[in-house]
Parts: sequence; structure tokens; C-alpha cells
Amino acid sequence: MPLTPLKAAFLLALHATFALTSPVPKPDPLSIPGSLIPPIPIVKELLPSLAPPLPILRVPTPPITSPQFVSSNLKPKKLGYFWTGPGNIAYADFLAVYSLDDDTFGTFITLVDVPTSGNEPHHLNVARDGKSLVGTGLLSLLKLQDVEYFFDISNPYRPKFRNSGRALLSSIGDEIVAKPEGGFFITHMGSAGGTDLGRLTEWDASGNLIGEWPSILDVAGTANILKDQFSPHGLSIDYQKNIILTSDFVVPLSTLKPSLGIQKANTLRLWNLAQRKIISTLTIPNGGGIQDVKFIPGNPESAAIATAVELGQVWIVYPFRTSSDGTQGVTELLYDLGPKAKGVVAIYTDFSANGRFLYLSLTTANHIAVLDLDDLDHPVRLDNPDEVQPIVGPHSLRVTPDQKNLVALGYFVQQGDIGLINTPADYKVHYVDILPNGGLSFNRTIPFQTEFANRGGGRPHFSVIADLTDPAHPKFNSY
Repeated sequence: MPLTPLKAAFLLALHATFALTSPVPKPDPLSIPGSLIPPIPIVKELLPSLAPPLPILRVPTPPITSPQFVSSNLKPKKLGYFWTGPGNIAYADFLAVYSLDDDTFGTFITLVDVPTSGNEPHHLNVARDGKSLVGTGLLSLLKLQDVEYFFDISNPYRPKFRNSGRALLSSIGDEIVAKPEGGFFITHMGSAGGTDLGRLTEWDASGNLIGEWPSILDVAGTANILKDQFSPHGLSIDYQKNIILTSDFVVPLSTLKPSLGIQKANTLRLWNLAQRKIISTLTIPNGGGIQDVKFIPGNPESAAIATAVELGQVWIVYPFRTSSDGTQGVTELLYDLGPKAKGVVAIYTDFSANGRFLYLSLTTANHIAVLDLDDLDHPVRLDNPDEVQPIVGPHSLRVTPDQKNLVALGYFVQQGDIGLINTPADYKVHYVDILPNGGLSFNRTIPFQTEFANRGGGRPHFSVIADLTDPAHPKFNSY
């Protein structure tokens, strides 16, 4: 959508408002269900006249009392942590833990509720030290709740909810990448009101907000995100090469009713990691939502793949090559996934640890594709696009630490009556065998609808996989 003078004036005024406030304070350990907008006098007085009315809000009521459950004393070597929303959104959102060992597969270990409900649990990832997890809330904004939820897994069999937090300028939490020194980078796809102008947020190891990027004092960065839709979803970081890639997906508010249609982006941003500044904007023509971006493990050029959802295509990004107009970063078509992959709402990915095999979830096609990238000039598709796979609505993909299985979750997003995105789902954890050639063999499942029938079912959106074969050196999924 073009940047109109009225929209530009509103956005610049909002940025100026925050620029006049004090530095970002450390949030309270638990700041829910408090006000979305912090009680800063200038913000409090100006926002009512600046902010457009939001069409949908939910009453920020606390969750109803959760059903009782019995934890298991089993201590399997392989664990799955699943960030889950209940079918009945009046109940608390929760982190569920299951055994993934062969002999006890699907045994419920425990769960931990968060103090809020209706967040639409989204992405989940683990800290570099393996002692904590963070999960994001896609729709936390609608109840004016915190967006990030932190869990202590120092005892991996008994996780505890630790604290939660939110940003000031942005909301709609998405992708998460752990920082080597502790803490996380997390993309927020929308502004504080769910409109255009999301942010890349940064958090310390205690779950405190460090910053939102581009900074409001970064004139060039602000100009960049005002020029083209900035709704970062995908996120990948090459710490050795000092670069970040984010990919722009959709404007969150445009997915909620009333809507004139979902606003989809065609862009990625290449960043300087040390400076937290945007280097350049890269475009995939008519991409129709660039949902995911990931650096290819071990690639000498730090090449990355990006998924163009409307096109049903995989593109490759070369961040250190220069285009004909002098822009740093070049994008090229890598592979067209064919007609059944076009407009499938979401295409998420994961790599094998060596970077050879790429797994792609084609959500509304009910299919997981596999590419062999041994020769980037000639990718080979390993799955049969016409095969009917026993999965509905796949989204999150995780290759297990031992590279033997792919954990695929059969749930993307269901906004209900308030939204435009309601994708079919089977609400299952699929534990898929990875064959020696990188292909897939569907095997076992954990059915969350029946596992959590007393909560109206369960909607597992994202996972973290732990391998505790060597308890002194636990391993987690490679991403």
C-alpha cells in the first residue's frame, strides 16, 4: 500500500512522540494485563488524537481456572516443548512437554500455564545456554497483554514460567534468534497498534527489552521503513559475518476484519549487526509476502533462502554481492515449487545441520516439500508434489538435534470470526522420519485435540526439541 501524506504524518508524529520520551525502561517482571501504552505523559496525551481507532479488541480478562493434570516422573532422553493455545481461548496458553523417545513416544511429561489467555501462541526458541525458552504471542495486542513469554528450563523436565514483556513501538511477535551472550532478537511484525512499521526487537537474558530497531533516532533507518512496508517476520543472523536478514510478510491489522484485503510485502532488509542498522532493502518482485528467511548453514558466501508465499517460490539471497545499481545484496530465483505451492498462506522452513536439505511447509496445500541443495545451481526436489501426505495445515518445522527426524506441527493460525486467516489444521505433532537421502517418511503423531480435550483441544504452533542423551551437554534443534 502506498505511503499517503496522512499516513506519513501520523507515523512521523508517533515516532517523534516516542523520541521525546525517556529511554526504554526495564519492564516489570510481570506486567500483565496492564496498559499496552506505558504511562509516559507525552504519549498518554498525544496518542488519543493520533492513533486510528482499532476495529477489534478483546476484554483483557484473566484466564479461567485450568483443568488439573498429572505430571509424569519419566525422564526421557529426547523432549519436545510445544508452545500451545487451547481450543477454548478462555483458558490460559501453555507450554506442553512430551517424550520423543522411541519407547515412550508421546508420553505427557508436564505443562506450564502462562498468566494470560488469547495470545495465539506463535514462535518459540531456546537460549544459547539451554536454560530458558521464549515464546511470542501473535494476538496478545488484542487483549493489551505482554507479547514475550519467558520460561526457565534449567530443570528440563519441569519448566517454569519466569516473566513476560513487551516492546513500546511494536507488537505481533514472530521469529526468534538467540544471542551468543544470552538473550534474543525477535521480530515484531506490526507497530504498537498492529499497523505497518514493525520492529526488530532485542532482549537480554533476563527478558528485559534492550532496544527496538531501527532506533527512533536512526534517521536513515526510519526513512527506509517509511518508504516500503516494514512488517518483519523472518529473521536470520550470521554472527561471524556481522549481518542480519529480516523478511517482510504482511501488515497484521490488515488480516483482521473489517479489511480491504491483506497487505503483503515483497521485501527483505539486510542489516549491519553491530550497528543495528539497515544496509539495504532487497526486493522479490510480486513476492506476495516473504514469510521466512534463513542463512544456509556452512555456505561460504553466507547465502540465504527466502520464501515468496504468493509465488510459491524459494529465492536465494547473496548478502555480499552487489547489484547493478550498487545495492549490497542480490536476490535470485532458486526454485519454483509449482502450482500447488502458489498462495498457500505460509511457507516456513528448516535446514539439516549441514545445510544440504531444506524442508518447506506448504500450509494450505497440506504438504511438506524437500529440496536437496548440494548443488545450488541445480536444486533437486525429493518429495512428490502430487503425493497426499497425512498432515493438515503444516507450519512449524524442526529438524531434531540428531538429524533423524523432522518435527512438524499441523497448525498455523485461526483468527476466528475476527479475522481473514483461518487455515485448516489437524492439531497434531508429527514426528517424521528423515531417510538417508534426506526424504521423509511419516510415522508417529501426538494428537493435541484429544490430549487437551478438557481445554477445548490444543493448538500447538511451535516447538523446541531437546536431546538430553548427554545430560551435561544437552543439544537442541540446530536453528
